[in-house]
Amino acid sequence: MLHIHFGSMDGEVYDPATYFLNQYDDDWITTDFVKEMILDVDRSEVISTRVIDSPVLGPITPRELSGGVKTLILMALDESGRIFNASACGDNCAKWILEIAKKKDLTVTLHNIMKFDFSPLEIHILNSGQTVHSFRDYVFAAIDYV
Repeated sequence: MLHIHFGSMDGEVYDPATYFLNQYDDDWITTDFVKEMILDVDRSEVISTRVIDSPVLGPITPRELSGGVKTLILMALDESGRIFNASACGDNCAKWILEIAKKKDLTVTLHNIMKFDFSPLEIHILNSGQTVHSFRDYVFAAIDYV
């Protein structure tokens, strides 16, 4: 399930992209799930652990991936138990956050209203304790905190 805390939270990783640069494992990049996220969000193809083909930048390393993809990878594979700032992601990452939350309990912070306009939806809002099942209810729950 996805658990969201709107606003800052003690211990959150506010800048996941920088954390990623110091923590990621080369093997993460070549998992099928990560390859799909990179292709979808950054429109880039993973060639190997250290080479990604970007249509904009040409050959890049994982260090040059977008902040959104770096954050998604951390959400999916980092086992430190850290809480990541999902505001580092754009709305194009929302479906992937929900996919990760289907695989494991995922707690994130948000400092904006992300476009989770998918159905079915199940998001636990930590600030209020309520669980929402529609984008409309999510927006109404979030509006008090952002």
